[in-house]
Amino acid sequence: MNAEQRFWVALNMTAGIGPVRMRQLLERFGSAQQAWQAPPGELAACGLEQRTLNELLARREALDLEATCAAIDKSGVQVLTWKDENYPAHLKAVDDSPPLLYLRGELKPADNWSVAVVGTRKATSYGREVTRELCEALVRAGVTIVSGLARGIDEVAHSTALAAGGRTLAVLGSGLDKVYPLEHRQLAQRIAAQGALISDYPPGTAPDARNFPPRNRIISGLSLAVIVVEAGERSGALITAQFAADQGREVMAVPGSILSHSSRGTNRLIRDGARPVLSADDVLEELNLRQVTEKQSAQLELPVDGVERTMLAHLSREPLHVDELSVLATLPIAQVTSALAMLELKGFVRQVGGMQFVLARELPALYAAG
Repeated sequence: MNAEQRFWVALNMTAGIGPVRMRQLLERFGSAQQAWQAPPGELAACGLEQRTLNELLARREALDLEATCAAIDKSGVQVLTWKDENYPAHLKAVDDSPPLLYLRGELKPADNWSVAVVGTRKATSYGREVTRELCEALVRAGVTIVSGLARGIDEVAHSTALAAGGRTLAVLGSGLDKVYPLEHRQLAQRIAAQGALISDYPPGTAPDARNFPPRNRIISGLSLAVIVVEAGERSGALITAQFAADQGREVMAVPGSILSHSSRGTNRLIRDGARPVLSADDVLEELNLRQVTEKQSAQLELPVDGVERTMLAHLSREPLHVDELSVLATLPIAQVTSALAMLELKGFVRQVGGMQFVLARELPALYAAG
């Protein structure tokens, strides 16, 4: 990792430094290094409450940052920060995106088309079979499967994606060196080889019940939609669905018997407005994912149209609504949306919900200046 990333790691290891306080620190000091090394008085003036300030100062005294980061590098774990080009754009677009991610494996452009498949740890034979059918069909369509490595539906989703030769991302509620449950360690190794393991918890963080609900915001944030296959009335999968709704992502659910405890949560989601999923076709149609393969192959093409160049000149990693683009470019909405659709096919832009668009990857120098 580079020098600046090391200080992001240091702040990530400090209790009380989450997305809100990290933004405060960056706005005040300009970099993670300057924030980490700032005098106590300046940190207090930044708005840090006393408890968080004390935690930061204590961590600063106790942490051997060089040794810690050397150990992370040696383990093969990468770190991605808000400032890094390959930080997932879908996730970055949500309000509470984690400032830093730990990654084992590799994120690829194909992961722009990800769908989360989650559900109960106590999956029934019905839930397992539905999960297999859905994930096999989605993988064949070029979709990446995201889940949480838990027992039950999550495990079936990951295993099916791997068996089908597809990509899958697993988000952990622990450090990447503390895989939970233990019997999924081999599965985790396979996922890292054919996708990625992701966590916002530092290495060494043990699995803890309180860690899992917050990690669900990453599962939904990485995905275009969340499909809940089976869920009881208190299932953690319902938390993921709520995060998806809050983030403007699609919420879908597989209907089940009204007599089954494992389907009470999914049936309630459908009652409350979630899209019922009867087959993978429902997902592909709802998310306009039937042309994923064509979109991936079109990524090699460069924009040549003047309107496309104008769109690229105004877009950045920060979401911009199509109406704002129309005003900035002084072009009619129809022309703007047409250009954006072509740029999305070519992999230059990505829609992140609510008709808002961001740059999906770094532009060639020819186009970077507009």
